[in-house]
Amino acid sequence: MAHTNDKYYVPHGSHWPIVGSIGLFIMMIGVSGWLNGGSVVPWMSAVGVAVIIGMIVGWFGNVIDESERGIYSTQVDKSFRMGMSWFIFSEVMFFAAFFGALFYTRNMALPYLEGGSNNFFTGLRLSVVPMKRWDRSDCR
Repeated sequence: MAHTNDKYYVPHGSHWPIVGSIGLFIMMIGVSGWLNGGSVVPWMSAVGVAVIIGMIVGWFGNVIDESERGIYSTQVDKSFRMGMSWFIFSEVMFFAAFFGALFYTRNMALPYLEGGSNNFFTGLRLSVVPMKRWDRSDCR
C-alpha cells in the first residue's frame, strides 16, 4: 500500500449515512407493524435489514478502495490508528467504571446499609417499616 506524503486527505461527502437512516426507518416500521399483527410488514423489516447490510458493504467498500488507491497519507493512517486506540481505551475504561460501581454497590454499600461492620444501628433504622419521625421528645 503506497502512501502519499504531500497532503492530508479529507474524504468527500458520503451518501451512506442517509441510506443507513432510511434502512433503519424501514426496519423500524416493519418490526413495529409485525409486533402489532401486520401481515406484509415482516417483508418490510427484511427490506430494511437488506438496505442496512448494503450500506455497510458499500461504505466499507469505499473506505477500502480509498486505502487501496494509496490516497491516505502516513498522517491519515496514523490518525486512524490513534483514533481506534483511543476508542478501545475509552470502552475499557467505561466497562471498568461500570463493573467497579457494580462491585462497590454489591459488596460494600449494601452490606453497610444492612448493618454490617460497625454500623449496627443503620440496619435497625432502615428496617423500621413505618419510618417514624424522631423528635426531641424521643431523646428524654
